[in-house]
Formats: sequence, C-alpha cells, structure tokens
Amino acid sequence: MKKYLVIGNPIDHSLSPELHNYWIKKNNINALYEKKKLNFNEIKNFIIDIKQKKIDGANVTVPFKKEVIPYIEKLTVEAKDTQSVNTIYLENNQVVGHNTDVFGFESSVKDIKFDLKNKKILILGAGGVVPSIVYSLNKMKVSKILIMNRTKKKAEDLKKLFNNLEIIEWGNVPESDMIINATSVGLNQNDNLELNFSNIKKENFFYDVIYNPTETNFLKTGKDLGNRVLNGKMMFIYQAAASFNLWHKINPSVNKEVIELLNR
Repeated sequence: MKKYLVIGNPIDHSLSPELHNYWIKKNNINALYEKKKLNFNEIKNFIIDIKQKKIDGANVTVPFKKEVIPYIEKLTVEAKDTQSVNTIYLENNQVVGHNTDVFGFESSVKDIKFDLKNKKILILGAGGVVPSIVYSLNKMKVSKILIMNRTKKKAEDLKKLFNNLEIIEWGNVPESDMIINATSVGLNQNDNLELNFSNIKKENFFYDVIYNPTETNFLKTGKDLGNRVLNGKMMFIYQAAASFNLWHKINPSVNKEVIELLNR
C-alpha cells in the first residue's frame, strides 16, 4: 500500500486526509493518506524517507513550505519562483518540490468568474501561502499589490522575491478591489484581525485562505458590510487535485459531493 502524508505544525485542522482518501477510494487506488505533526528538526529525515520510498508523496503546510527547500533535490519553476513548496514527489529517483497553491488560488478565483485584470489587491500577511498568491496575481495581471504585515521584515523579505509589491503599515486599510486574509488569524473561531474595514468602498471582494472554519470573523465582517466573500475551500480543493494528479496521474473529480465532504 502506498503512503502519503501532509506535514505541518499545527496540523489538526487539516482536512487533506478526508479529501485525498475520498479520491483514493473513488479511483480504487491502494493507498492511504494521513497527517503528521513535525518539528523543524525532523524535516531532513522526513525527506530522506521519501527518497528511500518509505513515503510515496507529501503535502506541506504551515510553517514548513520554505523550510523543506534545502533538503529537496529539484524545484519546479513555480516552487523556485515562490520559494514555497506544498507538494513533494519522487521523479527519476530525485525528490521534487512543487507548488500547487498557485494553481489552487488562480482556479478558485476563475471559478467565481472574478476578473482580476487591472485590479488593486490588498494582502494581509506575508508568510505561508502569500508568495503563491502574489505569483498568481501577477499572472492574472493585477494593477497593484499592497501588502500589510504586523512584522514588517517579513513583508520586506517577500519584496525581495517580488519587487512590484508595495508595503504599507499595519493598521489603516487603504482602498482596494480585493482584500485577502492570508494570516492564520481566523483558525480559531474567536480570532479577530482588529482592523477597521468600515471605510472601504462597497463591492469589494473579501477572500480568506482559511477554509476551516468556513466563515471567519474577517469574512463575516465583509459580508455584513455588503461585500462579496469567499473562503479558501476551493483553493484548497484545486491545489489538492493538482497534487493528486501529480502522484496518481489521475484528474480527480471536483464536484458537489467533494465540496459537501468538506462542509461536514
């Protein structure tokens, strides 16, 4: 039986096993997908296990998307340009790091037919999935990307990867067409960003990369102010589908049944 894992810390909130095991069963694949909490000092041995075929593939979540890179032998273009890996597999006996978050974010926005061309985007946060989002936004030809992070240095580090970013101070929320919460604030139901969104124009688009819980306080605020809202569920599903295809050479179904699976 083949073995796949998602690694992170924390990892309890991840619904990756539910999704991947559903597709594994639907496609009659002899495999199992589980989640594993790792510490930083365990990453090297984990990658060695993939090299030695003890593990057939892995997804990577916060806070290890960049930390796994020194131990990986080959990066795809998306992983190299974002310096972020969320999918690992073995190809020609080489451990390969890929980034399917780029595809996931782009697909989720296209899914709701929201045209980002020439739009002004505000991103809250500078870690985790943010490089993938910036990469996607540039592909979709947005006009401006503003980034706001509590720790300014993290935003400055990100600007070294993407020099078109404009860093702004945490606090006042400027005008934009889309606000993306890419922080971890919202994983707990009582979390609040403590930002004032009441002065922004209507018809903004509030996007939260968090998918569990389904409605964070950030999205609730956006909805209460009359804006369009979307959580990270479809991004999560599309990035997972791309990972699944890499490992099993099968495009899994993304349908109502799959979406409902994550609503339970």
